[in-house]
Amino acid sequence: MQSESSLPQPPATPPAADVALEREVTRRSRRTFLVGGLAALAGLGGWRWLLGQPEVMDIPGPLRAGLEANARVAATLLSPTQLAPEFPRNQARTPRANGSVGLKQPLDVAAWRLRVEGFGGQPVREFSLAELQALPRTEMTTELKCIEGWSTVVTWAGVRLTDFLARYPLATLPSAEIAPYVSLRTPDDAYYVGLDMVSALHPQTLLCYEMNGRPLLPEHGAPLRLITPRKYGIKQLKRIGTLAFVAERPADYWAARGYDWHASL
Repeated sequence: MQSESSLPQPPATPPAADVALEREVTRRSRRTFLVGGLAALAGLGGWRWLLGQPEVMDIPGPLRAGLEANARVAATLLSPTQLAPEFPRNQARTPRANGSVGLKQPLDVAAWRLRVEGFGGQPVREFSLAELQALPRTEMTTELKCIEGWSTVVTWAGVRLTDFLARYPLATLPSAEIAPYVSLRTPDDAYYVGLDMVSALHPQTLLCYEMNGRPLLPEHGAPLRLITPRKYGIKQLKRIGTLAFVAERPADYWAARGYDWHASL
């Protein structure tokens, strides 16, 4: 015969505090579910509203307005006195060859020419690589940053755009008015970027023909590419074909696909 202590005992009545706590948890869970559901519906409605707004440069206007606000902040921070960090040359490495838009046509370096469209209807001029290499050479070791999140320290060499324009004042009218924008395009016009003139005249903006002490390889933009280390790599066009000084903000490959036109770091 079992003793009274070994018999199954009826469950104890939960303390009043535990019952109250369980009720509060249940109440809050229901409220959280309702609030979350309403927030999700509001978010969906907001997204539908956003997608229904008129587009500006291929994205909804409110999104473009946000990017432009960021650009104005970046513009206030960019000045000729603010340089990208430079590194010891022994830290330089070969960056990955990222992106091939504009590089798919066969390249004949000997026949290549830089086509420059001067501001205000000046005659178009063409420059060989040798003519560019005859201008003052600038070398710097800076960090190439990709918008995908990776970066590589690289040694670049070429002619600063400011030195090119000092020798060939193609961005300036006789009245001393200077072009507000620069457009750069690959020879096949498949890839194109735009710069404001402040960025173009930054002392670290190079028309670059060497990487880590050697001529550029085709996949890295031979024979001439843009280097401007205060901006992401999507702005640093490879294989420049045409350089144009223009009065209106030029088209930009990635800005047309929803990215910030300035792409400043």
